[in-house]
Amino acid sequence: MNNGKIVVGLSGGVDSSVAAYLLKKEGYDVAGVTMVHFQEGDEPSRQAAEDAARVAKYLGIPHYIVDCCTEFKAEIMDYFVDEYLRGRTPNPCVVCNRKMKWRVLMETGARLGASLIATGHYARIIRLANGRLAVQNSVSAAKDQTYALYGLSQEQLNATKMPLGEYTKEEIRAIAGKEGIPVAEKPDSMEICFVPDKDYAKFIENYAGYVPEKGNYISASGKILGQHQGIIHYTIGQRKGLNLAMGHPVFVSEIRPDTNEVVIGENEDIFARSLVCDQINAMAISEFCSGMEVMAKIRYNHKGAAAVVKVMGKDELRVDFQEPQRAITPGQAVVFYRDGMVAGGGIIRGALKE
Repeated sequence: MNNGKIVVGLSGGVDSSVAAYLLKKEGYDVAGVTMVHFQEGDEPSRQAAEDAARVAKYLGIPHYIVDCCTEFKAEIMDYFVDEYLRGRTPNPCVVCNRKMKWRVLMETGARLGASLIATGHYARIIRLANGRLAVQNSVSAAKDQTYALYGLSQEQLNATKMPLGEYTKEEIRAIAGKEGIPVAEKPDSMEICFVPDKDYAKFIENYAGYVPEKGNYISASGKILGQHQGIIHYTIGQRKGLNLAMGHPVFVSEIRPDTNEVVIGENEDIFARSLVCDQINAMAISEFCSGMEVMAKIRYNHKGAAAVVKVMGKDELRVDFQEPQRAITPGQAVVFYRDGMVAGGGIIRGALKE
């Protein structure tokens, strides 16, 4: 049985490796593609490529490496730094999926004569009654992986298979172990790929040659409370690492890059009932309309909250929650769900306090 040619994004991890194995077992002519994001000499990139090559050899499939260093730097790393310098907290994985990963895989597949691509996401692609495609979480995955996929287009979804959508992580580990796949015991990566130590401020300083400028912590009324270490060290809702002796817990409620100020408030000050977002992508629906009821997630690990969408402009939505939400953060994605499927989403511009 031959189901045709398909390229699998091989990251060197267990999920994409088992995805390739399952597709080969289904009768696809599988090729592995590894996108190298970093300059030569970076250990994470080198190790990932070597692990992917070992898996491809073990599975008996061809393996291709695509050099994306220049493009990744311009589209993702520069964006990441710029957002922090603007006082925002970006999610680079969301942007990478939309702008790079799927496009590179589809372009590479076209060169290799493959019309389909596949990834190791724990998600399912569903065709709805309205004819559109949407993603929903895997059958029993403990962690939602649909949040970072909201930006995919209908064309991208139509070309994609996600073979792990019917499995749990434990089942995938078991398959990898049973089949002897070389990375069966490799730990999962939980951080941004180009900041493996999670020290975002240090990365920005080293990558951009940026020297953080100290500034004032202030209250909402403008009272100076102390001195901060540079806005790249902070995000909305942050409590730890402020080094402020206030006698009780306080939180970052606003970051003002124009005046280099970090506003400090009480717990209630970081709750808001509404937000505005832009860079909108509609997935399960052709377009958003005012009054549409959704479940909205304002960050990856947010459980989601009931909200109503209002169209504000061509590429702008207002989202009104039933209950106030904590730490609505500019730069993060807000993703909308209807009936358990991704309706679409956008990038948070800011919270509305009124």
